[in-house]
Amino acid sequence: MIQVFHSVTAARTALGSCVVTIGKYDGMHLGHQLILRQLKLEAAQLKIPSLVILSEPQPEEFFAGAAAPARLNAFHDKVAFLAGFGMDAVYCLRFDQETSRKLPEDFVSQTLVGLGMKAIVVGEDFRFGHERKGSIATLQQMSEAAGFTVTAVPHCLDKDERISSTLVRNYLERGDCKRVRECLGRPYAISGKVIAGKKLGRQLGFPTANVHMGSNKLPLSGVFVVEVVDAGVVRQGVASIGYNPTVSDAKQASLEVFLLDYEGDLYDSVLTVNFLHKLRNEHKYDTLAQLQQQMALDVQDARKFFGAGK
Repeated sequence: MIQVFHSVTAARTALGSCVVTIGKYDGMHLGHQLILRQLKLEAAQLKIPSLVILSEPQPEEFFAGAAAPARLNAFHDKVAFLAGFGMDAVYCLRFDQETSRKLPEDFVSQTLVGLGMKAIVVGEDFRFGHERKGSIATLQQMSEAAGFTVTAVPHCLDKDERISSTLVRNYLERGDCKRVRECLGRPYAISGKVIAGKKLGRQLGFPTANVHMGSNKLPLSGVFVVEVVDAGVVRQGVASIGYNPTVSDAKQASLEVFLLDYEGDLYDSVLTVNFLHKLRNEHKYDTLAQLQQQMALDVQDARKFFGAGK
């Protein structure tokens, strides 16, 4: 069971010492996974816990607000991924005005060393501190006196492209689920609790599960073939993610999933929706009858996808 801390004191008291990495880790792509594997290796060698420091909100969200890029992973999804990857602990770093103004040297001595850090593993372009003035060189200059080691992990390349959160976001915007899967090593997924919706899908003959999302800004939109994980059970389906232009003029994001060959009540279930293939973009239909016809075609196309294999 992964431990999640919200203060330096609590983490230090529980862990004693640790090997640290720090970043947004938005996407948990193959580049991130390289760093995490090195973190796990060094923690095992030193026989101390691994600790991932996650900034909340992400720095871009703090500085740019609504203009920040769409987030790929909610905090709880990051923690779930890290737990599955074998990390021991997460420290949730509150990114606020005070944090943004902290000098790199102060951040190292007060936060990182305060956590009991014996080693730090980061990407080769890692920057931190006020105005991003801190770098690998800053860490190396302070390492001997503060008693920690520094490992810089090279970029991860695939098909001559550097894998990054920005690259993943670009492929999601294009609806290229295959390339996203190659960058992540798994399908892109969103998880959330099923909440009550308008029940329009039920009226149209396609009852959908309305999955709650923590953000109104989406990294992808449209209608997709999906696999849905519900308490370990995998089911096939079709998902619509976006702003429902046919039935609403409000820019309220929603994720609605229709499960193939399923009857039951999913309210309050926590679903993980894996996006496998994009069928089409969102479209505003003139009538609900037209929407109903298109939904039938979407389901037909999804069955063909699963019948042909993934």
